[in-house]
Amino acid sequence: MSYRDVTPVGHAADRLEGGRRMMSREFLVTRLARATDDLRLSTPFGLLTDYCGAFAYLVARYDMVSDQRLDNVLASNWPFDLVRQIDEELHASYHRSNEFEKCVAALQPAFAFFPHDAVLPEGISRQYCSLVFNAGRSRYILLFLMPDNTAHSSQRVMEAGLLAGYILSMRTSRKVQMDRDMELTDRELECIYWIAEGKTSDEIAMILGISKNTINNYITSVMRKTATKNRSEAIAYAVRNNLV
Repeated sequence: MSYRDVTPVGHAADRLEGGRRMMSREFLVTRLARATDDLRLSTPFGLLTDYCGAFAYLVARYDMVSDQRLDNVLASNWPFDLVRQIDEELHASYHRSNEFEKCVAALQPAFAFFPHDAVLPEGISRQYCSLVFNAGRSRYILLFLMPDNTAHSSQRVMEAGLLAGYILSMRTSRKVQMDRDMELTDRELECIYWIAEGKTSDEIAMILGISKNTINNYITSVMRKTATKNRSEAIAYAVRNNLV
């Protein structure tokens, strides 16, 4: 696994709250709006970390936990040993809970403790915060390392989860649009749509009013561009990337 976005968490703030300098919601939204063209996840998630008064963040997929550990981690600036340790816990908790429990847990901040043998950065609490949120059809989990002896704001963590969902949804939409513009033509998208609907090449040819050979050529082009080996893999690719 390689983190795309490993940067120190900043300390941006514009007002005093509870004796600590804290970022206001208005300031956060303004900074996030300025970061919309930044392709790195470290920029928006660093801002969310500051907003929650946290030390570091980790964001991972939580609807497709892989047996290939760490594959589900999108971005993090946690120490690597902690990432590896928490990934094992995420893998276990994912399989412990059922779908109903996962849905109920959405946007509900939860707090848990690292095991006693976990090595933490100096000044970091053994208690970490997690929050499950959705972005489009996907489910994610956001975790924060918190400074020691710090009061945690569940409200701010929940707001961070809502904004994290928006951030990832926007990036997914942009990626899909780029894929459509740069890779698949409108006709190719039509073909993959009808394949996903269970239509044969003959049926698609009748629907689109072109020859079966032309349909097969479009389908071959789709598989070449998406690096898939057959129609089933092409359909899976299209579903994963919200093309159908």
